[in-house]
Amino acid sequence: MMMRWITTCALLAFSASTWAISPYIQGDSISGANAQAIATAVETKLKNGGFKVIGKYFPKTLAGYGVVVATDENMLDTVGSVGGNAILGAAIRVGVKADGTVTYTNPDYWYRAYFRKGFAQKEPAVKALQAKLQDALGAGKGVGGDESAGTLTNYRYMIGMERIDSPKAKLAEHGSFAEAVKAVRDNLAKGGKTTKVYEVVMPDRKLAVFGVAMSDGPNNDGDWLKKIEQQNLVAGLPYEVIVVGDTVSSPYARFRIALAFPDVGMGQFMRISSLPEAVKRMMETVAGTVKKEEVSAWQ
Repeated sequence: MMMRWITTCALLAFSASTWAISPYIQGDSISGANAQAIATAVETKLKNGGFKVIGKYFPKTLAGYGVVVATDENMLDTVGSVGGNAILGAAIRVGVKADGTVTYTNPDYWYRAYFRKGFAQKEPAVKALQAKLQDALGAGKGVGGDESAGTLTNYRYMIGMERIDSPKAKLAEHGSFAEAVKAVRDNLAKGGKTTKVYEVVMPDRKLAVFGVAMSDGPNNDGDWLKKIEQQNLVAGLPYEVIVVGDTVSSPYARFRIALAFPDVGMGQFMRISSLPEAVKRMMETVAGTVKKEEVSAWQ
């Protein structure tokens, strides 16, 4: 009997670690004249469901698609308590399409990648958010591929590629959290290759995240998304820049894009092989170029 119990527990643990989880969930379809109208309807549903809408994004070269970005007060508290890279989880993204399709980020997928080993402790909050999203937007099938729970804890696309905490994510250091946030805000306000979609700032936790739209010629969001044939998963946008303490970072593209589109094959990713460094250069501009050591040298 004891051996049977041990075997059962081992199988359950193995099952939990290999369970396939999709990055997005299909919501209820919405009628509307265009993507903007669908987004407005989604915004109303989210507000009625207790969410706060903080941004909308319609990529310039991706006609008929858009993203609505929202926050949830309880999840913000959870993200703040975890800290660090978990601030990426402050925003909830909902993709819309002119034909009425609605797709939103699956909390069970994304927070495993953001909270990592801390996920188990925060799982009740994740499940509560998932139920709240399902009530507001519907609960259809999972889409966008899948990953196992165990893989998401320390995710990377393949051996040798970057993880969420890669040193390549670091962009700049400033004299303080306030200075870092100001630098990001000021640089995004200049427009050009990058513009702000949303921001969430937690001064008491010294955490912030900014959603960044990219419009750099061939590297603009709409074009690279079409190159990897993932426009139907527009909820993978926009990109993020985060501030943790006095440090500005952005998840390196070989991690961030692969996490958002795990079903894309290597052949498709090779179509955007130059994008990771292009993104890093754009995000460095957003972050500012002042480093702590440079400031010290002039004092």
